[in-house]
Amino acid sequence: MSADNGWLAGFKADYEQIFVESWSPYVGAILLVLVVIGLMINGLFWGVFGGVKYWGDQFNHLIGLAPLLGIGQPDEGFLTHRMSLMNIMLLLGAFAAALMSRQFQPNRPPQLELVWAMLGGSMLGIGASLAGGCTTGGFFNPVLHSSPAGWMMWVGLLAGAVIGLKLLLWTLENIEWGMQAPPRIDLPEGLTKIMPFFGLAVIVGVLLWATSWYGSSDTVLVTRAVIVLLGFLIGFIMHRARLCFARAFREPFMTAEGDMTKAVILALAIGIPIAAFLFEKKVIDPYIAIPPTFWIGSLLGGLIFGIGMIFAGGCASGSLWRMGEGHFKLWVSMFFFAWIGSVASALFKKLGLTSVDPDNMESFEITAVGYQAYWPETLPGWGWTLLAGGALLLVWYAFVRYNESTEKFTVL
Repeated sequence: MSADNGWLAGFKADYEQIFVESWSPYVGAILLVLVVIGLMINGLFWGVFGGVKYWGDQFNHLIGLAPLLGIGQPDEGFLTHRMSLMNIMLLLGAFAAALMSRQFQPNRPPQLELVWAMLGGSMLGIGASLAGGCTTGGFFNPVLHSSPAGWMMWVGLLAGAVIGLKLLLWTLENIEWGMQAPPRIDLPEGLTKIMPFFGLAVIVGVLLWATSWYGSSDTVLVTRAVIVLLGFLIGFIMHRARLCFARAFREPFMTAEGDMTKAVILALAIGIPIAAFLFEKKVIDPYIAIPPTFWIGSLLGGLIFGIGMIFAGGCASGSLWRMGEGHFKLWVSMFFFAWIGSVASALFKKLGLTSVDPDNMESFEITAVGYQAYWPETLPGWGWTLLAGGALLLVWYAFVRYNESTEKFTVL
């Protein structure tokens, strides 16, 4: 083999390892939490449901339901609304990763799965509206921000995953309609070969976009430039490592496999003390990512969301990156998640259950379904706070590890 051919072979091998072969979920979890910390250093936080609800609000304006529901017309557009932009960039990052790995593939599900997508997506919207967020804003962020609201949603998500799996098993055993998969959509071989070039073009375009906004005299666009870049990285990382919160809650009960769960535990174990340092140094206000839903809203919302994510095929962030890979079912799930999430949020507000937008909180809030609980203010200082968070992570890890060895808690 010539030196030139050897160099090319080595380049190809490195490319395959980085952009084609799936990353370890542990590596992905570490990278994800570092990006989230990067957002926090810039005075921001990672959220999904706020952007999803914004999409649903816009749809309700389009079909004329918004005035009836009391949904105001937002001043910001799809690319300037902070959470909407973050979701779009997550989707775009996953799309670029799918192109780079030649894994973008339009995928049409059987008819019954589309029904599940509608049902599951609707439950995601209702659950997130009650809990003040999805698995990101209702569970991951509050846990990272040392709030028991995240842990209460964790309880609801675990229970919901078990119930959802049992219901799913019943449908598989008793419903035969709509299970015939439609013909596969095969992309031309030539298109598949050049996908990485399109993926590279997307990456270059995003870098130019972020650079342009970061150099703007508009301070809002400067902040949005950070979201463009870090949101894109979140989507790219989640796709490459196949990170999914739904899998973290579902897999131990379905197959006893615990790698995804342990990856999430690792991310939180790294992120909680770093976040605590940022809060202690007043870098960011912890309350901006703590929903006023402890404990009723977090628990009940988590339960509904947990059932929904089983039928929808993913949680919020997991659905977004799989949409970027070409899964039509997740597009349907996300549509109903957004629409029903908007409707449910408006109705709960009208009923007096929730009184604030969970993605726009400036101070301590109390609602009919809970309040903004923050452990450093209810426990004797940061020592006990970190001890409580670490103990719960250890309990979760012990449960998952025990179940991996015994399979005693598998449902299917």
